[in-house]
Amino acid sequence: MAKKENKHIVTVKIEGDSWKKALDKAFKDEVQKVNVDGFRKGKVPRDIFEKRYGKERLYIPATDYVIEEAYAKALEDSKLIPVAQPKLDIKSVDESGVELNFTFITKPEVKIKKYKGLNIKKEEVKVTKEEIDHEIHHILERYSELKVKENGTVENGNITVIDFEGKKDGVAFEGGKAENYELEIGSGSFIPGFEEQLIGMHQGEEKDIEVTFPKDYPAQELKGAKAIFTVKVNDIKEKVERELDSELFEDLAMEGVTDRKSLEEEIKSNLEAHKEMENENKYVDELLEAVGKNTEVDIPEEMVDEEVDRLLHRFEEQIKMQGITLDLYYQFTHSSEKDLKQELEKEAYKHVLYRLMLEEIAALEKIEITDEEADKEADNLSEKYQMNKEEFLKMFGGIDMIKYDLEVRKVIELLKELNK
Repeated sequence: MAKKENKHIVTVKIEGDSWKKALDKAFKDEVQKVNVDGFRKGKVPRDIFEKRYGKERLYIPATDYVIEEAYAKALEDSKLIPVAQPKLDIKSVDESGVELNFTFITKPEVKIKKYKGLNIKKEEVKVTKEEIDHEIHHILERYSELKVKENGTVENGNITVIDFEGKKDGVAFEGGKAENYELEIGSGSFIPGFEEQLIGMHQGEEKDIEVTFPKDYPAQELKGAKAIFTVKVNDIKEKVERELDSELFEDLAMEGVTDRKSLEEEIKSNLEAHKEMENENKYVDELLEAVGKNTEVDIPEEMVDEEVDRLLHRFEEQIKMQGITLDLYYQFTHSSEKDLKQELEKEAYKHVLYRLMLEEIAALEKIEITDEEADKEADNLSEKYQMNKEEFLKMFGGIDMIKYDLEVRKVIELLKELNK
């Protein structure tokens, strides 16, 4: 298969009035940045500015002003449709104009040898009694009640209410002190070794606990350091599991669930729905993977790089919702942006491959989305998300994105039909 046929260099020259206006705008900007004796700031005449700083000082800022115009001209002249952000180089620039090279990456040739009769089957959904019982156990645990232990000692699974103060080399450190702190023993939420040393303590007992902070602990001064925590147990609480009685069903507030049988039926229905969705996603992934193995395409690295950037941004947004920044993530994982991008490359490549495959199948099967279909889908989605239609389309990326999304879904449904 021929390689690099989808890389095109398009040269555009901006000159005449367009370039003169760009130079004028550049001068208005640049003159504000200089100081010349005898003139107020921003009032230096053009000829004096150019004599002192050279006309060349205006060329780069003027080029910035004409890039949009040049890009539009490059698209119009070449009739090309880029699939990645084009690379821009200044070929030449002088007083008469600027010549720009745009490197356009267009869609590569995609050859799919087989996408029908792949013999991929979707798994049957089965829910076992053990799975239902497991869910009931979780519900009973979730609705368990806490009861203060009047006698006895701290055991694994108990909730302790403690006061503590930590010191390193006899000096208290920030964040190492709390009162009436609730800690579940066995949760692993404290420094390794801390919770284990509370086991066996009585209510009202106080003792010193020695721990070693992990080497990757966020606070620099505590990494790998030994510390002593003075701990006092104020209360010990134990979980008391609920019974499947009328009070619990009232607390659950699940419509139609009033006894064990109806609860089991509800759980079974929910598990089936969840498994059906999982099986459907797995089935589609296996279909796409099978088509991918039967596809020949030379994917430009620029397309993969853009998808890596998109995935990186999505990952950043996800961890931001947990209160973590990328810098903090790199610190915790001892990695860098380069490491994370390398991790995302394989997934990015797969995303681009599948996108190209689905577009090719859509072309082969002559799948098209009408304006009416797209408009109806926009109505449905804006209503679903309770948004104004115009606002929704702006957020979604416009009606063309609605069309593309519908096209992809149609192709996937067709793939299922062709591989039953």
